[in-house]
Amino acid sequence: MEKKERYLVALDQGTTSSRAIVFSADGKIIASHAEEFPQHYPHPGWVEHDPEDILESQIDALKKAVHLSGIDAGDIAAIGITNQRETTFLWDRQTGKCVGNAIVWQCRRTAEIVEQLIKDGHGDIIREKTGLIPDAYFSGTKLKWLLDTYDLREKAAKGDLCFGTVDSYLCWNLLTDRPHVTDATNAGRTMLFNLKTQDWDEELLALLGIPRACLPKVVDSSGLIGMLDPAILGRPIPVTGMAGDQHASLFGQACWQVGDVKNTYGTGCFMLMNTGDQLIRSENGLLTTMAWRIGGRPTYALEGSVFMGGATIQWLRDEMKMISKASESESLAESVKSTDGVYLVPAMTGLGAPWWDMYSRGTLVGMTRGTGRAHIVRAALEAIAYQSEDLMRAMIRDSGRQPARLQVDGGASANAFLMQFQADISHIPVVRPRVMETTALGAALLAGLGCGLYGGMEEIAHLWEKDLEFTPQMDEETRANSMRGWHRAVERSLNWAERG
Repeated sequence: MEKKERYLVALDQGTTSSRAIVFSADGKIIASHAEEFPQHYPHPGWVEHDPEDILESQIDALKKAVHLSGIDAGDIAAIGITNQRETTFLWDRQTGKCVGNAIVWQCRRTAEIVEQLIKDGHGDIIREKTGLIPDAYFSGTKLKWLLDTYDLREKAAKGDLCFGTVDSYLCWNLLTDRPHVTDATNAGRTMLFNLKTQDWDEELLALLGIPRACLPKVVDSSGLIGMLDPAILGRPIPVTGMAGDQHASLFGQACWQVGDVKNTYGTGCFMLMNTGDQLIRSENGLLTTMAWRIGGRPTYALEGSVFMGGATIQWLRDEMKMISKASESESLAESVKSTDGVYLVPAMTGLGAPWWDMYSRGTLVGMTRGTGRAHIVRAALEAIAYQSEDLMRAMIRDSGRQPARLQVDGGASANAFLMQFQADISHIPVVRPRVMETTALGAALLAGLGCGLYGGMEEIAHLWEKDLEFTPQMDEETRANSMRGWHRAVERSLNWAERG
């Protein structure tokens, strides 16, 4: 069968919804469907998902997307999986039933465990081995919390329990023979994976009291993982691609050259720079992480995270009632010439790179009697760009490379005001692709490579196409003053929450 008659499907399991997208072999979207699911907040700072909600929503999204596409399941060459990272599941190997809800990446319940690790002097060894800065964000302390809280360490040591991130949980439940696997990009976000050896690290496992028997096998990001249960779509389909969402996005943006940078404006913002086979240890608060692993060869990246990206706009809509829908923020921000000195630091769940302060909290400063709703909405959008610029500056310092452009994707990248302000404050062209679903596209392309649909990277290089480019228009003095004001505001948000 010719390639034009073959299709790829990406399962994109996110923080607030599960999606499935059907792509043609030339990277065009044929059909898609998303299913939202509830968020659970049992205590302040805690965030959970019901595992059944994730599984059911992903299966429903897959079935409906394929139905909407009108294609025959027999024409699907392969499936790729991409997922919210760090979210932690622990389930019984025999029954498949999870020990409680999944602990979401945003959850801060293990902040005290992290603080103790740092206090005991383990921060440097964790960073040296994993490339990560110890934080409640990552999966390792979430797993430790589950084992401690439910007294399950002995059961885990016997191999009766399975730990995994979303990719692991989906593979276990959707594939025949129930493979207990994770790919190298997701493994690299656990705080248990040694980037150099490309394996679970015994010293870190001992440090957190994690039995190796409960950990999944680490596989490449592209290659045969298993076959989709034929009961789902009526036939077995090879699953041949798997990567955490930000890594899949980097791949889908065709950031395959050293120094290429992309920023995803989703619930959070995630900026990654491809560093090739070089493990760059950040001196500016960034993470060293996997980009992907293909054919056993790791490609690395620098990464910085903004916890409140698009979630800041959701907060304006849902909690503050300042807008009725997300798209309204653009016109409201443009209705005023500036914020008149107002800065919003959206540190509602702490600050990520380069600050890494678990105890900072949301701060609104610079208001006067004339401050109105539009100023605050504009300040919220600008805050997303300011946080991203902090990441860009850190990457340039660490890598010694000045990127030629910033490639963007994610829901908030549709906001033209935000993209123009990002170009202005970063003083770099901001480029938006024609296919905005780059995370799903990356998973599909990895699957296409893994199943042999494509002969190599050269066959897919032309699939990325530019849609819009935003060029810098702000003068240097305004830019410098704006960043100075932002950093003053950030300083006022730091170390706000009471510890313990």
